[in-house]
Amino acid sequence: MERVAFIVEETGERIDCLLNPDTVVVRRQAGLRRRRTAGGIVTGTNLADDPLMATGGGRTELELELLFDVTISPTEPPIENVQDLTRPLWALAENAARDAEFGAPPLVRFVWGKTWNVPTFVASVAERFERFTTTGVPERSWLHLRLSRVGEPATPRVETAPSANQGASSTAMTLPDIPEDQLTFHEVTGGEDEPGERLDEIATRYYGEPGLWRIIAVYNGIADPLQVPPPRILRIPPADAVRALA
Repeated sequence: MERVAFIVEETGERIDCLLNPDTVVVRRQAGLRRRRTAGGIVTGTNLADDPLMATGGGRTELELELLFDVTISPTEPPIENVQDLTRPLWALAENAARDAEFGAPPLVRFVWGKTWNVPTFVASVAERFERFTTTGVPERSWLHLRLSRVGEPATPRVETAPSANQGASSTAMTLPDIPEDQLTFHEVTGGEDEPGERLDEIATRYYGEPGLWRIIAVYNGIADPLQVPPPRILRIPPADAVRALA
C-alpha cells in the first residue's frame, strides 16, 4: 500500500508519513464577498440575502489527521520522541527566508498513490500528544494538517525537434535537436482500471527530480500532467539537456 507523502517542489525532497489518514476533508470557498460602497456594506430592509460580488478565484483547503507512534515501526537507532518523526512536517509551515522578499513556506505536493497529487502550502499544523514516558517524552501523536491548494506552477514552453510536433513560440525554451538514439523511450504502465503513472514519478526515475515533469509533459505534448493513461510511449530527453532548461 502506497503511503501519503509530501514532495517539496523546489528541492524534490520526499517526506513520507508513518500511516495513511482515515479521512481527508476537502473544503471549497468561492471567491465571493459582501458588496460594499464608500459608505459601507450594501444592505436593505427588503433584501432576503446580502448582495454579493464575485472577486474571482476562491480557496480550496484539505484537512487530514495523521497518526505517528514510535512503537509502530522500530528503527535503528530507536526513536524515543515522536516529535523526531513529525518535525519535518512542522518545518513545511515555516516561512523560509528569501533575499529581498517576504518569507514563505515551501510549495509542496500532497501525493497519495495515483489519485492525489495536489500542489499546496501547509497553512497550519496542530499536534496532540499521547502516551508519555516517566520523563515526559511523548511516544504517540495525532498531527492535524490544513493545506491550501495553489495553482499549478507554470509549465515551461519547450520547442523540440520537428519530430516532437511542438509549435514554435517567441517565449519558448529550446531543446537541442536530439538524435533518436540518444532518447530514452518509456512505456507508461497501468491496467485497464488503473490510472497511468504520474509524470513526477517518471521524472524522479530518470532525473532524480520530480519537478522536471513539466518538461517531459511539454516535450510529449501532454495536456494533463497528473496522469498519463496507458499504453503510451514517452520520449525522455537526456538529463543534461533537461537540466539546462530547469
